Amino acid sequence: MTLALTAENGVHSFDIALDPQSALDLREAIFRGINLAPGAAIPSDGDPRIDRAAPGFMFTCGPDHIRHPEPVEGATDGRRYPLHGSLSSHPAKDILFEEDESEVVCSARVPVTLANGETAELQRRWRADRQSGQITLEDIVTNTGARPWPPVAMYHVNLNTRLFDETTRLTGAMLEGGSLPWRFGDGDMRIFCVSAAETAENGWADIAIGPIASLGGRSLHLRFRVDTLPYLQVWRNQSPGCHVMGLEPVSQRLAGRSELIASGEMADFKPGETVDYGLSFELR
Repeated sequence: MTLALTAENGVHSFDIALDPQSALDLREAIFRGINLAPGAAIPSDGDPRIDRAAPGFMFTCGPDHIRHPEPVEGATDGRRYPLHGSLSSHPAKDILFEEDESEVVCSARVPVTLANGETAELQRRWRADRQSGQITLEDIVTNTGARPWPPVAMYHVNLNTRLFDETTRLTGAMLEGGSLPWRFGDGDMRIFCVSAAETAENGWADIAIGPIASLGGRSLHLRFRVDTLPYLQVWRNQSPGCHVMGLEPVSQRLAGRSELIASGEMADFKPGETVDYGLSFELR
């Protein structure tokens, strides 16, 4: 399934492939014949769910866990939250695809079985503006289970760094100094997580990566709501065979579950309650 739009007065197309078998996340993202997604340039984490999702342009972490596996609270059988939470590999249901001369819209619901034995449902809507070239995502997560649990989310927007050169930089108000080289830090692999809420404008933060020569010198601009995604995590991996950078709006700072729960940063929401997330991206 492909969500496609034509930008720049109909001259160039930006084709986004959706994955109905894995939460309607994004696989290929092709502009002028160039695929921004990392594909085989991203390393395997050994989890079949993530092995399917990670090579794509964007996959979603949550809604019960983010980052690497940790024990399920209160479980006596040794259960652990899976890598990046339970959402990946859950298929989308009731997919609706609509379009007119101004936009393309694809929506679906994703029922999710959580590692703690509870359930949730993701209501997901993608919008593609044919004139501006902007892709927008609106997500609503509902607790459909019988007990409260803390919702979390991380959106992994992964790019193939083979497309970058020495002029490519990260730019955003949340970064120290406002900008840094894409190959930040020493060594083959680096990661950092910063608050984006304090420097956001009108409730949205903006991080850009570019210019990217093969995309006509354009930069990818990623915007995200900071009321429910107040942090930005960035990682890169240039280990042998790996060429990937992740721009990752996230609900919690870089810390373990027990610390975040104890500090009140992972608050429960009750059965029937919802939490909303939003982001958008475009090339300009």
